[in-house]
Amino acid sequence: MLPRSVLTLIDLALDEDVGRGDVTTAAVLPPGLSATAQVFIKQPARVVGLPVLAAVFHRLDPQVTVTPLVHDGADIAEPAPVCLVRGPAASILSAERTALNFLARLSGIATLTRQSTARLAGTNARLLDTRKTTPGWRYLEKYAVRMGGGMNHRFGLDDMVLIKDNHVALAGGVAEAVARARKHVGISVKVEVEVDTLSQLDEALAAGADLILLDNMDLATLREAVSRTAGRVPLEASGNMTLDRLADVARTGVDFISMGALTHAATSVDVSLDVDLALAAPSVPLAEAVPTDVRTRETAP
Repeated sequence: MLPRSVLTLIDLALDEDVGRGDVTTAAVLPPGLSATAQVFIKQPARVVGLPVLAAVFHRLDPQVTVTPLVHDGADIAEPAPVCLVRGPAASILSAERTALNFLARLSGIATLTRQSTARLAGTNARLLDTRKTTPGWRYLEKYAVRMGGGMNHRFGLDDMVLIKDNHVALAGGVAEAVARARKHVGISVKVEVEVDTLSQLDEALAAGADLILLDNMDLATLREAVSRTAGRVPLEASGNMTLDRLADVARTGVDFISMGALTHAATSVDVSLDVDLALAAPSVPLAEAVPTDVRTRETAP
């Protein structure tokens, strides 16, 4: 089942859109009318978010049922219907835009992630997301990254220690920041530190960091960092990552590449809902339409 935070987000989105009621639908449709509609994704995409779409309809009206036509995480090579929606026509139309917004956004993130991971083929690098997520959407956006073939970095500040440049500056240096962090969390929590230069890399290695983030380094410097580290700790490359740059960065030998654009710059896919008066299909209870493994949370490094 979807976590409480996602259901709350759905409720907020429905309240934002429906407000005091859908005046157009109330004015135009006769009471008691039922309908069947198809949801289409109108471009090549990785389809992600069908359980959330189903939950949107269910939150507005439990009488609405959703029949998936593809599984969540499926790839479509051309425009195609991805699910059927059946139930009270007024409820389908009132929830339509909110449901499609979730599906479009999450499929867009998964599609960009799939395209990005493909650029890493033939290397050992793994693609990570970041905390550059839409406020309130982090759980869902990181789910979409996983479904696109990427890995999740920390979900929040309580997951692990990641010492950034401002921490280093205020602590008085890389070594001091790592020492303070290790003393505070012990050995049970990973300590990662961001470095901007090779001298800071040497300092981080000597200080015993568990992971090192190489921030905004050019390819030659990344290769030198990999050589100096010699596999002692995993290295994460970050900063201004684009589709065109990913393959070159991966070939430097880094272990991870983090890419904020997976969530903050992904473009929503083109999605529509079309009522089909001639379409007849058996309804499926919502519990059968929503997978139970949505809660899975794989984190990295």
